[in-house]
Amino acid sequence: MSDKITNWTRTDDAMVENAIRRGANRRELLQMMMMGGVAALAGSTILGRATSALAAEPVKGGFIKAAGFSASTADTLDPAKASNATDYVRCSAFYNRLTFIDGNGETTMELAESIESDTAEVWIVKLRKGVTFHDGKSLTSADVIFSLKRHLDPAVGSKVNALAKQITDVKAIDDTTVEITLEAPNADLPTILALHHFMIVADGTTDFSKGNGTGPFVCKEFQPGVRSIAARNENFWKEQGPHLDSFEFFAISDESARMNAVLSGDIQLGANLNPRSLRVLENNPAAGLFISKLGTYTNLNVRLDMAPGDKQGVAEGFKYLINREVIQKSVLRGLAEIANDHPVPDTNKYHNAELKQREFDPERAKSLFEKAGVLGQEIRITAAEAASSSLDYAMVVQQAASEIGLKVAINRVPSDGYWSNHWIKDAVHFGNINARPTPDILFSLLYKSDAAWNESGYKSEKFDSMLLEARGLLDEGKRKDIYGEMQAMVSNEAGTAIPVFMSNVDAVSPKLKGLVANPLGGMMGYTFPEYAWLEA
Repeated sequence: MSDKITNWTRTDDAMVENAIRRGANRRELLQMMMMGGVAALAGSTILGRATSALAAEPVKGGFIKAAGFSASTADTLDPAKASNATDYVRCSAFYNRLTFIDGNGETTMELAESIESDTAEVWIVKLRKGVTFHDGKSLTSADVIFSLKRHLDPAVGSKVNALAKQITDVKAIDDTTVEITLEAPNADLPTILALHHFMIVADGTTDFSKGNGTGPFVCKEFQPGVRSIAARNENFWKEQGPHLDSFEFFAISDESARMNAVLSGDIQLGANLNPRSLRVLENNPAAGLFISKLGTYTNLNVRLDMAPGDKQGVAEGFKYLINREVIQKSVLRGLAEIANDHPVPDTNKYHNAELKQREFDPERAKSLFEKAGVLGQEIRITAAEAASSSLDYAMVVQQAASEIGLKVAINRVPSDGYWSNHWIKDAVHFGNINARPTPDILFSLLYKSDAAWNESGYKSEKFDSMLLEARGLLDEGKRKDIYGEMQAMVSNEAGTAIPVFMSNVDAVSPKLKGLVANPLGGMMGYTFPEYAWLEA
């Protein structure tokens, strides 16, 4: 191995910068680079370059344009109704939450000065003083009560109504103190309140078109399905206010057009690019890569209550038949982390690192299929572009299946209607799940026996009881133990094969700085306007 950098790309540079932001030390970074075939001297050079890039001082001022990937006339500035990345970016710019999940996945305080409970059932929220809305009104307990109670009103149509239903009472202790009572203990409440939908709006708000919040930017123009323009809030309550003077946000649905807009300089950020685009971007000085390591995944679901998944060993067989490294390295061009058939990524503090990694083992898969009596049958796998990269995943499975004598047919269906007509309903099909901040949310949404999104029809009374037990525990050690066992149960018992966790790739102008990956999503968890700055 020479000291010359030969195979290193700008994608690798972006990964190193992301690791530094996450707190990796020099030894860990050099080990990571040497595993990728980079010698120590070359690794030091790369590390120095990445460290210098992150050490630059923010510059105040400037205007940027950024493009998401979806927009419609249903675009909204009502946080309770936000349903996509475009809504999340705008709401994050105009409003604040009581709590905030930082780049390390830790729940920190935002509008709340503290959130405390001795029982995990009754919580006391103390609000920061001196915070004002864009219209000059001071933040008080009434705003928090109004914001939380909106999620319980069926007429509002809140996207987090199911989560908010656990709140049985919200009342003011004084102007800056709120008491929240839950139907049962839930130690995750501070983290739940950090979700985008729980932004705090002014008491009595009925017109959300102005985006009147406490956030870092003031809404100057909002045309649903067209664009928004925002200007810096000069009265922002944080010591470190936004660096940009203003920004415009809109959508470019075509991925190639979005990427080319960054390359031409027409926009400074283009969100959510496919790994295939890296071939164009990697060695092009006109664009940089902002890579976010997330808990998003595309999974193969084998219904345990339908043929052939109702036969013992079939779901397990597919888990051994998926070549995770091929998906990671070839399909996703390295922009993924190997997963172990459960939904909790290694960035989560409750991740079970002791669970033995399931390997690609086609012979073991063949044995399981033989015992189940399905080896000579045709198994149809439903896939669509709607489930990101699922068609590529399906071909990887199909190739491995052909080598052991299993007949796999790919049932390619249109994206339009996939989620209502095929997802959860077809015997073997793909899903696509966005990152969630807590195991409780993931397990409640996807694996509880009566979960609306129980993709494989997994049912376990033991799992359900453990879920309730862990939810109410304030003892972090006990919670981690229970969640660790639950991850093993999902990995070994459920019919969901989760091969990798996908990274998100945003294309950015080389002059756009200050971005830090956030576990809530790409574009810095949709909060990039507050923290980004333009190099002079």
